[in-house]
Amino acid sequence: MSTHRSLARAGVVTTAGLAALFATAGLASAHVTVQPAGEAAQGGYAKVAFRVPNERPNAGTVKLEVALPKDKPLTSVLTKPLPGWRAEVTKTRLDQPLESHGRKIEEVVSAIVWTAEGGTRINPGEFQEFEVSLGQLPKDTDQLVLPATQTYDNGEVVRWDAPPPAKGAEEPNSPAPVLRLVAKKEDGHGTAAASGSDGATAGGGAGTDNAARWLGGAGLAVGALGLGLGIGAVARGRRKA
Repeated sequence: MSTHRSLARAGVVTTAGLAALFATAGLASAHVTVQPAGEAAQGGYAKVAFRVPNERPNAGTVKLEVALPKDKPLTSVLTKPLPGWRAEVTKTRLDQPLESHGRKIEEVVSAIVWTAEGGTRINPGEFQEFEVSLGQLPKDTDQLVLPATQTYDNGEVVRWDAPPPAKGAEEPNSPAPVLRLVAKKEDGHGTAAASGSDGATAGGGAGTDNAARWLGGAGLAVGALGLGLGIGAVARGRRKA
C-alpha cells in the first residue's frame, strides 16, 4: 500500500513540475513579436508577421497598432488582407524627400493599424498573425524597433514599447517587437533570410525551433526526474515490506 502512495506522490511531483515548466514558457512568450524569429537583409525587403497573443482570460483583442521608426523611414508597406480585420496605413510627409530606385519619395509610412470588424476578435487562449511586406530596409542599423499597441474589447490598452535591453540584461515586461537586420550576402540575401516570389525576404524559424527543442529537452528532464523519484519510492517500499 505504501508503495502505491509513494508512486502517487512521485506522479504529483512530476505533473506539478511539467505544469510549472509550460506555464513559465507561456508567460515568457506571451507578447507581441515579429515572426519568423530570424533576420532580414539590410537594404532589402522583408515579409514578416506581427504575432499577437491574447493574454486576458475574460477579454478579446480588437485592435493592433504598430509604429514605424521615423528616423529609419520605410517607403513601402503592404498589408496582407485578413478576414474580419481592416488594415489602415498612415503616411507622413517628409521635410526632405528621399531618393529610392530612381524615384523621389515625399512621404513614408509612420503606422499600421488593424481594427476588428463584424464581431471578430482574438479570443482568450488564441493568437493572430498580421502579415506585411516592409521596405526598403535601412542599411545603417542592425535592428528595427517597432512599438505596438494592443487594445482589448473591455477598453484595456497594452503598450509593447520597451526598447531592447542591453546585452546580458533581463528582458523588460513589455518589450517592443524587434526585426533584426543583417548585411546582404554576395548572392543578395541576408544570413537567415529566404527570397519569396514577391521579392520580399522572410527570416527562418530558427528561434521557434530552438524554443521547441528547449521545451522538449526540459520536459524530458522533468519526466526523468519524476521517473527516478518513482523508482526510488518503489525500492524503499519493497525494503520496508
